[in-house]
Parts: sequence; C-alpha cells; structure tokens
Amino acid sequence: MTIIDPRSPCIVGIGRATWRDDHALEPLSMWAEVAARAATDAGLPSILSSIDSLHLVHCMSWTYDDAAQRLGELVGAAPGFAETSVLAGTAGQRLVNSAAERMLAGSSELALVVGGEALNTRRRLAAAGLPLPWSHPAEHAPSAPINLDEWVSPTEWAHDVLQPSVTFAALDSALQAASGRSPKEHVALEGRLLSRLSAVAARNEHAWFPVCRPPEEVTTVTDTNRMISSPYAKYMVAIMDVDMAAALLMTTHRKADELGIPADQRVYLRGWSFGRDATHLAGRASLSRSRAMELASRDALQQADLGIDDVAHLDLYSCFASSVLFATNALGIDSDDARGLTVTGGLPYHGGPASNYTTHAIAEMVTRLRGNSQTYGLVNGVGMHMTKHVWAVYGSEPGPVAPPDYDEVQRQIDLEPGSEVLQELTAPLHATIAAATTTFGRDGSPSSALVIADVTDDVRAYARTTDPELVASVLEGAAVGQAVTLRPVGNGAHDVTLRT
Repeated sequence: MTIIDPRSPCIVGIGRATWRDDHALEPLSMWAEVAARAATDAGLPSILSSIDSLHLVHCMSWTYDDAAQRLGELVGAAPGFAETSVLAGTAGQRLVNSAAERMLAGSSELALVVGGEALNTRRRLAAAGLPLPWSHPAEHAPSAPINLDEWVSPTEWAHDVLQPSVTFAALDSALQAASGRSPKEHVALEGRLLSRLSAVAARNEHAWFPVCRPPEEVTTVTDTNRMISSPYAKYMVAIMDVDMAAALLMTTHRKADELGIPADQRVYLRGWSFGRDATHLAGRASLSRSRAMELASRDALQQADLGIDDVAHLDLYSCFASSVLFATNALGIDSDDARGLTVTGGLPYHGGPASNYTTHAIAEMVTRLRGNSQTYGLVNGVGMHMTKHVWAVYGSEPGPVAPPDYDEVQRQIDLEPGSEVLQELTAPLHATIAAATTTFGRDGSPSSALVIADVTDDVRAYARTTDPELVASVLEGAAVGQAVTLRPVGNGAHDVTLRT
C-alpha cells in the first residue's frame, strides 16, 4: 500500500480565457477573471479569499504599483506570501514548483498561480495613438525585467545577439548540420512538425489562431508569411501579441481532502527539475544540443520514477522549431512521436503570452489527465536564448514526491566544459562557421548575417556581415562548416568573409 504524503501538491482548479474582437480587459482584471474561473472549476467559488500564497507571472503589458497586492484586493485575498516571476518562458512552471516546495515544507496549503497578457490590446491602442486606460500604474518607469549586464556581453551587444528570433535560428543551423539532414530536408521536417502543432490549436477553443496550416503553408514565404530569421518565416515563430490569461489553484493532498475535492478533480505534480546552459550562446560546449535539457528532463522523470515511454501526453515549449527539436533529442524521441508534442497547439498557434505560456500548457495538461488512472504528462519551459530549462511531470494520482536537488543537477550540467568567447579581435583570424542565421527587415529583405565561428576547438567568436555571397550561403542553410576569415572593424565588432 502506497503511503501518501499529506503535503503532496496537486492542482484542483484551472481557469483560462482568451479575449478577441478588441474586448480584452486590463491585465489585473484578466488575472482576477481566470482566478475566479479556477475557483469555480474546483467547485469552490469563494475559496480565493483563503489562499495563503500568490504566485504571479511577470507581466509585459503593464507595470502596476504592486501587482500582487492589487490582485489580492480584487479577489478578496490577503495571502501571507506573494512572489512575481522574472521574465522567462519558464515562469509559470517555476512558480508551480515554488508553490509545491512551499507545500512540502509545510509553509502553504492553498496557492494561486496566475498570469496573463493584453499585448494585442496594447499594440492596437499604440498603433491608434491612444493611451492605455489601465489602473494603478507604477509611480516610476519600470526597470528592465532582466539584468542585461548579466545576459548580454559586450561582444553580443556589438553583434546584435539580442533577439530570440536570431539566437534560436542560429542554434537551428547548428542542429540541422549535426543531424545530417540537408537544409531542404530540415525545413520540410520543421514544416511537418509545426503543422501538427497547428492542428492541435485548431481544436483548442482558447487558441489565438485556431487554424490548421499545411506544412508548405508554414514554411513558404509569402506577403503574409514574411521571413524573420532564416530558416524561420512568421508562421514558424511564437506570437506574443495576444490577449489571454490562465490560472492554477493548488492545494496539498490533505487540504484537498478537507475541502472535499473529488479525487478525479486533482492532478498531482510528481517530479520537476530545472537547469541552465551557459549564459552566452557562443560559450556553450555544443550549439546543437542542450546538456541542461538532457539532465533536467532526466531528473524530473526520475523524481517521478518514470521513463519517457510511461508518459502519455507532452507539451514541449515551441517558441521556435529548434526548441522543440532540442527537447525531442534530449528525451530521445522522434519529432513525429505519435503522442504529439503539444496539448495546446504551441506558441505560434495557441499563442505565447510572454512569460505565461507554460501556465496555459499546465492547465490544458490537467484536462487531459483528470480521472485517467495512472496517466502522466510532461511539460517543459525554455527561457532566454535556449538557456533556462524547466521540466515537470504530472500524474492523475499521488505518489512519492520530493523537491529536486537543483544544485546537484546544475553541478552535473557544468561538468561539460564550454568555450571561451573572444570579446574583441585585434587581427584577422581564420575560423569555421559553427552556426549562422540571416536576419530580415520588416519589408522582407535580408539585412545581414550573424555568424558564430569556431576559432579553435574551445574558442569562438561572433561576427556580422552584409557580404552578399556569405549572406546568401547562410540563407540557403549551407554556411555551417565553411572556412571564413574574421576581421575587427572597430567598436568591438567583427566582420566575416568566406575564405577561398
């Protein structure tokens, strides 16, 4: 007989909403709306006044003076603990982990995890020259949601290694080269993968784009599907300008019993983990795989005493195709796995509301698992430039549970030595392209190519070029492995040309 820890964390209520037709609420009201839906879903519409901890996903749409306090006031709660996440695609799941760890420590019994964005409304009003009519603004201009000095080195500033659409695309080129697929085969594979995600979104009432797109439509460049960064066109990347929110109501097993919540209403967090790859892209040991993904996913599954074949449902973070393929490789599964790789439809089609996507993924995972005996789901989140990785296993029934040893997971990740990144060249150097992408303007024309080059086995450098021959080679997906010459051009920047 399995002894159930009474502190075991479970999700008992979910709330989701998507606002269309220019009818979105301000973020604070969105959070309150989905929180109320989560309470009603749990069968306890007045329970929000009793929450003891509030976990709020960072909001990009608006900066409130005290977001957690304002939400507490709106739902009639005065939790003794409140936290707001950092800006990251891992945020929703990491807040669930935080709530779970507080429960296992005996510090919490009833928690609310919530987030939401009105970025579409913000964009629409800005385009019309209208002010945002939202409440309780912060008195001072908000500070940057991340420490840019930590995340962006001088050479990355010099080479515009800032946007995820550039970094994930560059990693995609390294992945394609390592896979042995031709550029054409690789893009076709990504088209099929993303088309399958869109088919899930087409069946999801909460999806921003509930449209099933054939693979060729996903990858073919048109007036409505312009190039962003090779090999990604618009239909292949996350869409953040959405108006949607999600909430999760969590309790301990003991509290759920006390509240009379039926067993088939509960979904238990059974294992979770987190790890980071090297902060700076060029400093990683490999540009075609993620050691942090591999070890953190393995740890989460081991915590739940499961293997990947025991998992019935997957939701792999899909801001770009490379994040999905890095994840399938880390798990040792195929990109066309019969289980499917998303339960929501993914960030390009369901919508990726800034840091809050995983909250939606978890909510949908709960609906798949409820009442299904011995059924498990796996969710992951990705933050920054394929840098932060969170994984979690959910089950329909309770079982042994304990917090992971984050320090040990990170220690194992860091055993793999990385590369030195040259900050500024003083003379030309010969090198070999390790990863590259061509970036595009909004008019659809290529502007320049970013190159990450191997100078030696353990030294790399960034470069930017507008050289037509090299830009074309990168655009064609044929640049990785080519011999080049890097040259300093001033202010810490480097040019690059093909070596003949």
